Order: sequence, then C-alpha cells, then structure tokens
Amino acid sequence: MERNRMRELEELVLLGVMAAGDDAYGVSIQRLLEEELGTAPSLGAVYTALDRCAQKGWVRSKMGDPTPVRGGRRRRYYRLTREGLARVTEARNVREAFWNRVVPEAGAGGVG
Repeated sequence: MERNRMRELEELVLLGVMAAGDDAYGVSIQRLLEEELGTAPSLGAVYTALDRCAQKGWVRSKMGDPTPVRGGRRRRYYRLTREGLARVTEARNVREAFWNRVVPEAGAGGVG
C-alpha cells in the first residue's frame, strides 16, 4: 500500500481540522466527527489519524498555552499544510467525479 494513500478516517480528520479552524485539537475534531457521522471514533483513533497525517506532511501542530480547566495541561492544535489541503481537495474531486457518473435514470448507478 502506498505510504501517502489517504485513508477514510484521515480524510474525515483533515476535514475536521478545516472545520474546527483555530480550535482544531483532538477533542474538538472528535466532536465534529460525531456531529456529522452520528457516532464518534475513539479519541485514540483520532490522534492516530492525526499522527499519520503529520508524518505524511498533511498537518502540523503546535502546543497551546496551559489552561486551568485542564489542570495546567496544554492542548496540541492542528492546522492543514498546503499538501494536506491539496490531498483533501483531491479526495473531494475524485468523489465528485464518481458521483457525477451516477445517472439517475439508470437506478442510481444500477442499484436496485
């Protein structure tokens, strides 16, 4: 399997990073995924996907300031890189190209 192949959870996590904006950290991304999917991947799965995306150069992270709410612990915030934006845009384009092939008169692509 190609090292830089995007997995489905990676794509969703990248979209979560984009949607969360400046507040993109593990829990906020998990909450967004739960809102959109109706179920949430585990926080560990979210962080694993974020780590893979960072290794592939699709996100970068920085530590935030300590917060009293978290007992002085700092959050790690994520942002997409240009490469990450290019990859998630490419995934969208591929999906849209397939959806554009669906012919409603043919029973939604032969289903049914």
